[in-house]
Amino acid sequence: MLSGNIKLILHFCILTAMRKWLITYLIGVLLFPSIQADEGMWLVPLIKDLNMDRMQEMGLELEAEDIYSLDNPSLKDVIGSLDYGGCTAEIISSEGLIITNHHCGVDEIQFHSSTEHDYLTNGFWAMSREEELPNPGKTISFVIRMENVTEKILGMVHLEMTEAEREAEIDKSSETLIGEAVEGTHYEAVVIPLYEGDEYYLVVMETFKDVRLVGAPPESIGRFGGDRDNWEWPRHNADFCMMRIYTGPDGTPAEFAPENIPYKPAQWLPISLSGYEQDDFSMVIGFPGQTNRYATSSGIREIKEIENRNRIKIRGEVLDLMMEDMKESDRVRIQYTAKYSRLSNYYKYSIGQNLSFDKLDVIGKRKSQEDQFTQWVSGDSAREEAYGDVLTEINSVISERTMMENALSYLEEMFLLHKAVEIFDFATVAFPFFFQELGYASEQQEINVLMKRMEDRGSDFFRNYNPQTDQKIASAMMQSYALNVEPLYYPGLFSTIHGDFDGDIIKYIDHLYRKSIFTDPSRFEKFTKKPKFKKLLKDPAFMGSFSMYQTYRQILDEYEELDDRYITARRNYVNALREMYPDSVFYPDANSSLRLSYGTVCDYQARDAVSYEYYTTLAGVMEKEDTGNRDFHIPEKLKQLFEEKNYQPYVRDNTMRVCFLTNLDTTGGNSGSPVLNAKGELIGLNFDGNWESMSGDLIYEPELQRSICVDIRYVLFIIDKFAGAHHLIQEMDINDQR
Repeated sequence: MLSGNIKLILHFCILTAMRKWLITYLIGVLLFPSIQADEGMWLVPLIKDLNMDRMQEMGLELEAEDIYSLDNPSLKDVIGSLDYGGCTAEIISSEGLIITNHHCGVDEIQFHSSTEHDYLTNGFWAMSREEELPNPGKTISFVIRMENVTEKILGMVHLEMTEAEREAEIDKSSETLIGEAVEGTHYEAVVIPLYEGDEYYLVVMETFKDVRLVGAPPESIGRFGGDRDNWEWPRHNADFCMMRIYTGPDGTPAEFAPENIPYKPAQWLPISLSGYEQDDFSMVIGFPGQTNRYATSSGIREIKEIENRNRIKIRGEVLDLMMEDMKESDRVRIQYTAKYSRLSNYYKYSIGQNLSFDKLDVIGKRKSQEDQFTQWVSGDSAREEAYGDVLTEINSVISERTMMENALSYLEEMFLLHKAVEIFDFATVAFPFFFQELGYASEQQEINVLMKRMEDRGSDFFRNYNPQTDQKIASAMMQSYALNVEPLYYPGLFSTIHGDFDGDIIKYIDHLYRKSIFTDPSRFEKFTKKPKFKKLLKDPAFMGSFSMYQTYRQILDEYEELDDRYITARRNYVNALREMYPDSVFYPDANSSLRLSYGTVCDYQARDAVSYEYYTTLAGVMEKEDTGNRDFHIPEKLKQLFEEKNYQPYVRDNTMRVCFLTNLDTTGGNSGSPVLNAKGELIGLNFDGNWESMSGDLIYEPELQRSICVDIRYVLFIIDKFAGAHHLIQEMDINDQR
């Protein structure tokens, strides 16, 4: 929804990316600036020049043109970004069938679930095209081309510019390039920064807007192990679901319509039944979200002591409150499954990352690296003049913004971006109407258009909303905010609490949920039928939400006063690092652009006397069964198939492999990415990382960092033998050369 607050959110996302990028390229091996073969998320257009020789030495049988080509179908054409910036999915049939992770499709599975049709618990399989379920708003984007446009973007930029002037010039040049790139087409385009804004790429994409749910296993298979197993090895879940891309009758992207037809791609991924063995070549292509491998020691400490600490505290409390109600009601469980999963994922991640920071001495390594950098700078007067103060400036800004960072993280976690308290986010649906009535709307629109948008949003919101659950969470979060954030950054609603409710947060929250038009579907519908501006001014949820965004804006304005110093110092720091090691190949941090990582299938030693095999089997699923724990329930049919060893033709022996490990360099956004063998055939889906390397977004540890993948043969077995959806198997291009 592009409401009046979206600019604030986008601005925050940009600032967040700016805050987290600053570290020398090779962590822990600073004095040996040569990259290891299995480290790096490489820009796909550069693979030919930077990586192909090494990849082919390791066993790759493809050519660069097979991976990225502007003239012929290539792998880039079959690997897409869901909701551009979300998970990765890939085409696996000539009829537009795509596959991704179960956790990447849980919103859609939940959207179609109810107590009568509990697809989360029982799974869903469309046995015909007519049964495939539309998902409003779901998209998938494929890269048409990527082009280095650095000279065009920075052509008019000069050193005397302020950061604001520089940004304005870059925005203007970007807008021109984007307009030229998409003119006369149905494509979209974006200009993305690399290396802290030292380089820029134009990315042209084709986005499909009719993506329908085709199949998903029950949670007891797709999410087996639940939160206890999340970010852990060994794993035993088939983390996959399937969707289908539809187009208009002419084959071009179109919104959902009954007359739409399945997409007819020029290429799709073949699937291999050959499997893999230890040390086999593998690669992954996808859209990794964000890494921070250029973060300084002070930046990492900020992540540890503010961002992660607050996330652990806030989400831990919220998850406990959600689970209380989810256990009591199937209706609430269905409503909150996707929300719970989304919040719990990075709750546990933050715990693991802080533990890894300490265990691997990540901050100490960064500090050692910075000492080497300082020594290099001091060895030359020109370098001293150019770079002598960059680390001091970075550290100074991080110190000065501590209270701001703390307040921002609380606002984001509780109310704005991650929406632990849902009602304040939902109330923003009325912002466009509010600003229009005040005369500040950027586009004057008919009231009935605004109300229709509100009605549509309300329909989606109330479907998965339980006011009693949200009220409990809101009470806890408001009290936590009051205790842990400086009063300087209290939103205006705290004045209301103090003046009208004698400082009693519980009384205020009770009043809000009893009176607000946004907490009750009938009151909300009544407002949309006959909207009154004065009604909003008296609504506690709306005014509370508005006060939070005012505070958010205030903090961002203060942030901008520091940002010019910080951005300039950061860019100079990274430029200096590249100058410091001129013979090294520096890969840019991930930013949701199309990347390739390569390496091998491999095991690892987690710690002293603890070693892990590189794959798990269905026998391990059976060993984990716990009838008293929903996360470790096993369907009776899967037990029967295991007893019968009914695995053919997907394996030739009596062992069904479930998951496997690689040392591929991946992060969030790579969920659902295809894991490919040396021939470019699909052998698995990437879906997680391992506990011992949770600091992987900041430091690549080759001995420990592993990507966890589900074996495509187990996926096929579940589709065919468990679900009986053999018609989907028949669509696929399956290679059985073993």
